[in-house]
Amino acid sequence: MSEKLQKVLARAGKGSRREMEKLISEGRVSVDGKVAYLGDRIEGTEQVRVDGHAVKLKSADEDICRVLMYNKPEGEMSTRKDPEGRPTIFDRLPPLEGGRWVAVGRLDINTQGMLLFTTDGELANRLMHPSHNVEREYAVRVFGEVDDAMLQRLRNGVNLEDGPAKFQKIIYKGGEGRNHWYHVVLSEGRNREVRRLWESQEVQVSRLIRVRYGDMELNRRLPLGGWAELPLKDVNYYRRLVGLKPETQSKVKVDEKSIDNAKHRRIRRSVKKHQQRQTTARRRRK
Repeated sequence: MSEKLQKVLARAGKGSRREMEKLISEGRVSVDGKVAYLGDRIEGTEQVRVDGHAVKLKSADEDICRVLMYNKPEGEMSTRKDPEGRPTIFDRLPPLEGGRWVAVGRLDINTQGMLLFTTDGELANRLMHPSHNVEREYAVRVFGEVDDAMLQRLRNGVNLEDGPAKFQKIIYKGGEGRNHWYHVVLSEGRNREVRRLWESQEVQVSRLIRVRYGDMELNRRLPLGGWAELPLKDVNYYRRLVGLKPETQSKVKVDEKSIDNAKHRRIRRSVKKHQQRQTTARRRRK
């Protein structure tokens, strides 16, 4: 059976379907030597190139959907490469053969916490898209005077420069003086949306940590800069959440959510080695 070209390219790890549609529209994709067009379908036996580079195609049967949970530190860019040489969220991830990790959304350079990566561009696209209403929860420390009227405005909705926005939930978590912690929930991922919502009320955000995506919380034993691959049941939780068929295979040998002590130590050693390499690289550049 033939499939849409953008779907096949997304499965090959080249990006989300939306990104592939853009590449096709720009004339950057060819099939058997001819420029491809949106709406083209292929059998999977053709020679497909993106920007002149051959793409190794995968059939739906041989492709395994993988998902990583990453605990992003502050100071990392949500991009593959940074022209200023700053560290990126992709620097620490395990290498892939014939594919690439696709980030599920972004966190700005000053935000830390839970970030998901997957080999399935379609899964990433659906988890990000507001039509699926996937909740994101953040722990946020704000500086300034906060009253009930302000919180009600943030729940009801305020107008930002890119349209109305609001928090679905706001839960007070304590604080002292003018510093207070809240947990806030929303189901879209516009650029700096949490910060901009608070700033619309003249309140400054001093710390921001994503702690949940969907119903899955950030693993508390995962150190900053550490990643863990999700077992099959957790991968399928996210697939069902956005209406995709469940996966039947996994690269994770033991289907456990918890990180055992040995694996926890390995993650910490890996993070420490990466930090040492970054420090050495910065010294050489100086």
